[in-house]
Amino acid sequence: MVYIDEDFINFNTDFSELTNLLNEAFAQASIEVPLRQHHEFANPQTKEKSVLLLMPAWHPGEDAGVKLVTVNPNNNQKNLPSIQGVYVYLDAQTGEVKAVISAAALTAKRTAAASALASGYLSKPDATSLLMIGTGALSSNLIRAHVAVRPIDQVFVWGRNLDKARDICHQFSNAPYSVKAVATIEEKIGRADIISCATLSNLPLVCGQYLRSGQHLDLVGSYKKDMREADSAAISRSSLFVDSYQGALKEAGDLIIPLEEGLIDKDDIRADLFDLCGNKKQERVNENEITLFKSVGHALEDLVAAGYYFRKFNKPTK
Repeated sequence: MVYIDEDFINFNTDFSELTNLLNEAFAQASIEVPLRQHHEFANPQTKEKSVLLLMPAWHPGEDAGVKLVTVNPNNNQKNLPSIQGVYVYLDAQTGEVKAVISAAALTAKRTAAASALASGYLSKPDATSLLMIGTGALSSNLIRAHVAVRPIDQVFVWGRNLDKARDICHQFSNAPYSVKAVATIEEKIGRADIISCATLSNLPLVCGQYLRSGQHLDLVGSYKKDMREADSAAISRSSLFVDSYQGALKEAGDLIIPLEEGLIDKDDIRADLFDLCGNKKQERVNENEITLFKSVGHALEDLVAAGYYFRKFNKPTK
């Protein structure tokens, strides 16, 4: 058994490779994934509940794995990531534990790659600008992943703390594209071709009144039924896509709240990643359509990423 840490994952990620592997896996649909378990438990010190997620998946005859993750939004007060956990990677035939992998790093990479995969189907091929809303661990990964699939030359970063947004920008000081911090969302939201939002916000940050035709929205944060990153106007103006119907309809407040309000119904969700990658349903229809992809995470993505890093870790050196 080996341990694959965050440093190895950060150094050995090629988002084009990982995105292509996810595309193949969603198209083949041979990985079996039960609905993930979502548990909440009290955290007396912070007065806010912590979340425990258990996400298993298996590819019969090949590999299997389970991710154990906790989410604690107040960890930023202790300078700790809000997401903690491990991924246990298994041999599907023998049950042998092949690797224990940093779940935070694996999750960040596979989540960003899934967003890039969706963007490849849903954003305009000539998209050149990205607004990144959020300054957490996902933001720099989402920037790199989106740039891997679209000719983006301008990136704008917004966070509640402008200094944190500037820190993200400093990570890209040598990038062949421009990355700049912005003081408000409103100043760039109507100009960016792609808007990626990865926050723990309970209230909408993406407001439909500021959107323009042809944009693509990538909603990654807000993981509870009562949390949302986009308001009802943004939802009603957009063509809706998800990573999986099952997960999105159970956990995504961005969709559950407007469903409960009667603003949309389930049939308004046009496709998931299985449909898109398997060419079962139509992607972007025209240049003027606003597309919206809501990601809640899928254990297929974890298993594919775990196999990707395990193979890289065991690749013979020349």
